[in-house]
Amino acid sequence: MPLTLPQLERHLFKAADILRGKMDASEFKEYIFGMLFLKRCSDVFEQRRAEVIQLEIESGKTPAEAEASAENKRWYKKDGYFWVPKESRYSYLVNNSRQANVGSLLSKALAGIEGDNVSLYDVLEHIDFTRKIGQSKIPDIKLQQLITHFSLHRLRNEDFEFPDLLGAAYEYLIGEFADSAGKKGGEFYTPRSVVRMMVRLLKPELKHDIYDPCCGSGGMLIAAKEYIDEHGEDGRKANLFGQEFNGTVWSIAKMNMLLHGISTANLQNEDTLAEPQHVEGGELMHFDRVLTNPPFSIAWGNTEVDADGTPAWKPKFPERFPYQVPLGAKKADLMFLQHMVHVTRDGGMIATVMPHGVLFRGGDEGDIRAALVEQDLLEAVIGVAPNLFYGTGIPACVLVLRQQVANGANRVSGKPAERQGKVLFINADREYFEGRAQNYLLPEHIEKIVNTFDEFRAIDGFSAIVDKATLKANGYNLNIRRYADNAPPPEPHDVRAHLVGGIPKAEVADKAKLFSAHGLNPLDLLVERDAKYFDFAPALATRQSLKPAIEGNAGINAKEAAIRAAFEQWWQAHSARITALSGQMQQGEDKASSLVALRADLLQSFSQSLEAIGLLDPFQVRGIVAGFWYQTKYEFLTLQARGAKGVADAWRTSIVTALEDKASKESPLEHKLVKFLMSDFVEAITELEAKKAELDSQIKAASPKEAEGEEGEAAEVAADEGDDENAVDEAQLKAWKKELAAVKKQLKAKHDSFKQHIDAAVDGLSPEASADLLLTILHNDMKAIVERYIAAQRKQIVAAFETWWDKYRVTLTEIEGKRDEAAKALQGFLKGLRYV
Repeated sequence: MPLTLPQLERHLFKAADILRGKMDASEFKEYIFGMLFLKRCSDVFEQRRAEVIQLEIESGKTPAEAEASAENKRWYKKDGYFWVPKESRYSYLVNNSRQANVGSLLSKALAGIEGDNVSLYDVLEHIDFTRKIGQSKIPDIKLQQLITHFSLHRLRNEDFEFPDLLGAAYEYLIGEFADSAGKKGGEFYTPRSVVRMMVRLLKPELKHDIYDPCCGSGGMLIAAKEYIDEHGEDGRKANLFGQEFNGTVWSIAKMNMLLHGISTANLQNEDTLAEPQHVEGGELMHFDRVLTNPPFSIAWGNTEVDADGTPAWKPKFPERFPYQVPLGAKKADLMFLQHMVHVTRDGGMIATVMPHGVLFRGGDEGDIRAALVEQDLLEAVIGVAPNLFYGTGIPACVLVLRQQVANGANRVSGKPAERQGKVLFINADREYFEGRAQNYLLPEHIEKIVNTFDEFRAIDGFSAIVDKATLKANGYNLNIRRYADNAPPPEPHDVRAHLVGGIPKAEVADKAKLFSAHGLNPLDLLVERDAKYFDFAPALATRQSLKPAIEGNAGINAKEAAIRAAFEQWWQAHSARITALSGQMQQGEDKASSLVALRADLLQSFSQSLEAIGLLDPFQVRGIVAGFWYQTKYEFLTLQARGAKGVADAWRTSIVTALEDKASKESPLEHKLVKFLMSDFVEAITELEAKKAELDSQIKAASPKEAEGEEGEAAEVAADEGDDENAVDEAQLKAWKKELAAVKKQLKAKHDSFKQHIDAAVDGLSPEASADLLLTILHNDMKAIVERYIAAQRKQIVAAFETWWDKYRVTLTEIEGKRDEAAKALQGFLKGLRYV
């Protein structure tokens, strides 16, 4: 069976576990990446070597001659292959891993591959398995375990459930390391949701030269490649350029490109500000799209001067910095931005993450902002949520710029005519999902930001279009909240309603858009009190009665039923497009164009079907499709490569792998395939688990010795006091224990037979049944997303009514009356006790 993405992710994470503890993730990540790359190179080499031997035998050579011929490097010039010397082949490493100094063996293996392949020069030298970590090197036993672990799976393309599996797993591993590395993770990784948003803002195409001057592990460039793939072109042929100062991170980026099938990416290792490396004919190269997340507010230059009084730190190509000459150790944010502007072609675009300080800090930075605005380079300023990035909890922004174009001897704005002389401010710092340790952009948030930029639209409380004259009048202060204030209005408080009760009609009117969208007539829950106030309907006697009344409201139910019906009709009409992907790669069809067409069809048709209902806004509707797409895209790739049966096989492999992993906290019974394909099996286990819990409880309650700690002591005391109310005779207790043993035995037998049952269930699926099962599971996945959005909207309605209840239902008059009653009762008690 093919290697699945969850299976490979688990395999790589367990490899990291071997080294975890001796060092932190920021230190051992290069060893895991190096081992993965070494194994991949060796496996692909062996595949090509076997092909060469077969070709040579077919041409008339003996097996010995064919094997000798296969050692000629010329056979491995083909794109995607590397020459691997004998000492670097994985079989050699496995056979020699029991010797002393395994670190040296691995380092030499990497050096051997690097030395014989020009495209890998300097890439692997940063990975030194003999380097000391603290006061000692990595023990040989750990490295032996690592070699053995990576030998478990072969890493050829034919072994993967879909072609780009290795690249996807590598990206997963980078993300996991960034998560483990905490603050240091920000040095090499930008969260993928932010990267996707930035790529969609710039919309790169295959014809563009795409550049990241602070490329880290290469995530921005990979996302640009994937965007090009999704829009019908071959992203592996994209012109990708990047530069990274940290040598280890640069080598990770190089390997990332190669494992994604990108062999032409031009990545350089040097300080971008001091020594930019992308030079042609003595001049800096220029690019059509620049995407980056430079390090926040690092110092640049230094305060040292030469004998002639000029700065000692002299960056190459100083013409990159027309607005400011480097004079000392200041913040580098806008130095990076000046570099980007200088290397962007006419009409080209830039999207860069920046700290908020660049929007309003004075001095030289204020002068730079003024120049950017006056030359009409700045197109949008987008504020994003706090705690999105590794290494900092502060909110950041994304600046979008567009280079000028030549107009005769002059240079003029490169923006579309309707955007010239204006800047769009988007305040999206409230658009996020709050995670346990970090915040995230959901698809609906990305849709809202990108669509607002694409349409260059002002939305009340979210975005604003500001002209240059206004910005100049404000001293070129670009503070987002100054122009697009998204602060929620203060909670209104009606003094009269606090005193005598009633819900102000003005407050109800403010919620009219929310109520109307969800089909609620507020008069179903409120009654008129007078010209300015409502009261709660008499049936709503307690706060607890509000939620059931809202959930049972006929108007709300009708609107929710309408959107559910629209979803079902849409699914019936368009789901066949999904299964039409089945096996297209085997049939030689263009996978990229098929996926692009499917995505476009799903997005457009779904939006048309559900937006008309009016319950969810357009951004939420598009967010549902986008969320479903990103959640399911690997299933689509497997469907294309191996058909619907291949998707079921891949799910089965992932489930069995999780089952065999004793450290895994995942329950295979919770997997969606198991729930649909083995419902009787799951139900039987659930019943046995319930019976086991019931018997455990009965035995513990009946036998003090079965309880522990305080519960056991309390039970013994009760027994000693002769409490026979719940006494159970020994025969009954013995019968329960016997039954419990039998139930445990049945449970064990069920669990032991799980693999046999799932193998039988999946193997018994026909291609047609596999397709039906896949559509059923995907339907339920997407329906769950729709239901989540509906529930979130309904929750807002409940919250509005509960807030009114908390504010106005109990009036000051009632509070005073209860106080007077309590005082009167107290006076009566005191008199009865003759204290007064």
